[in-house]
Amino acid sequence: MLVKVFPIKLKDGMQAEVEEIVREFAPKGPGSEEGTLSFRVYRDPAKPDYLLFVEHFADQAAYDEHTSSAAYRDLIEGRFADRIVEFTEIDHELVVAL
Repeated sequence: MLVKVFPIKLKDGMQAEVEEIVREFAPKGPGSEEGTLSFRVYRDPAKPDYLLFVEHFADQAAYDEHTSSAAYRDLIEGRFADRIVEFTEIDHELVVAL
């Protein structure tokens, strides 16, 4: 299993707009991908204009498929990317899950 974590700093005032993009993306992208095991996006109420993505994929091939989908290109690369200041991509390996 491949786990991706992305802390993302958004441009000022973009929180609501970006959350709508993510809500639109979820069923079209990750929700329709067999190899995407979970896709979760969190906001921090104490930190405006910030999101945390936590995504679980069957393997690297599933992640590659995810990032090459039409929904990803349109909504994430096309709309979401222009509304962020910076992000960090962190790979994790699962140790325990209930």
